[in-house]
Amino acid sequence: MSGTVGDIERTAMRRALVLAASPGVPLGPNPRVGCVLLDAEGHSIAEGFHRGAGSPHAEVDALTRAGAAARGATAVVTLEPCNHTGRTGPCAQALIDAGVRRVVIAQRDTNPVAVGGAGTLRAAGVEVETGVLVDEARQLNRVWTFAVEHARPFVTWKFATTLDGRSAAVDGTSRWVSSAAARLDTHRLRALCDTMLVGTNTVAVDDPHLTVRDDTDVPIARQPLRAVMGERDLDPGRRIFDAAGESVHLRTRDPEAALKDLFSRDRQHVFLEGGPTLAAAFLQAGLVDEAVVYVAPMLLGAGRPAIGDLGVRTIADALHLPVTDVTVLEPLNDRDDLNVRLTMSRPSSVDPVETTEGN
Repeated sequence: MSGTVGDIERTAMRRALVLAASPGVPLGPNPRVGCVLLDAEGHSIAEGFHRGAGSPHAEVDALTRAGAAARGATAVVTLEPCNHTGRTGPCAQALIDAGVRRVVIAQRDTNPVAVGGAGTLRAAGVEVETGVLVDEARQLNRVWTFAVEHARPFVTWKFATTLDGRSAAVDGTSRWVSSAAARLDTHRLRALCDTMLVGTNTVAVDDPHLTVRDDTDVPIARQPLRAVMGERDLDPGRRIFDAAGESVHLRTRDPEAALKDLFSRDRQHVFLEGGPTLAAAFLQAGLVDEAVVYVAPMLLGAGRPAIGDLGVRTIADALHLPVTDVTVLEPLNDRDDLNVRLTMSRPSSVDPVETTEGN
């Protein structure tokens, strides 16, 4: 095989991406990684993938399966081999020790703890290519990549609204603005996150449980952290503090401080379900990276707005959220309306462009 990236290695990288996304692999806190070892003719020798924190990394998994056949091989891996000793040893050194001749990498690792694997490999005389199917690799670990590069969790803001932008009626009733199908879909999205976040007022007034139901189609290794932010003292008997999952009270009203605290706890994906005031604070701070809204075909005319004051006084200053997906949620029963789910992003949350192939 030559020193340029060819179809065989790209095909192997696609296979490595599939391996990285194997069912049951946790979404965090570690990245999902796959590895394929090729012989000199481009035939697959062995495959491996990372199964979660504390388990062998993808490269070591593949090397173990290959044994002596790994000498002189090409390792095709979705993320730059790590360069540090944690629960396991550095993968860059494992590849060197195994006698691997060439390493083809999709995404560079910018985690300051693990960075430098490509340099270590090159210093040992191993041929290294990076940037192969990098966009696909970044998408595979979208949240982990964002958290590492921004030193804070990715924030998904979710809310339900009527057609006229209300989240509750004048008397405060809000069950149910969204349909049963929308609520089930919300639990599916909760299961993809590691943290639920609300404000103290939501806990005091609504007493939410903030757990994930077990009838979603997403495996739940453990319940997300239930975080509440705000300086108000709360009744310890509120459901958010029960034994169904871990919880924390962040004594701050500052969204940036709250995210910094959560990041220090190794949290990477926050699901923001607070009220209109908290949502407005995150939006004004530029800390909403994705918005998911469930729109119900009903009108209230008055009541609590879905979002608080953003300081917008003229239409030219309106906040525009690019729509990335529109999904129709069919009713699960005869009592419910059809709901529409809109998924949107902020322009400021676009990931930085990484170096292309051949670097």
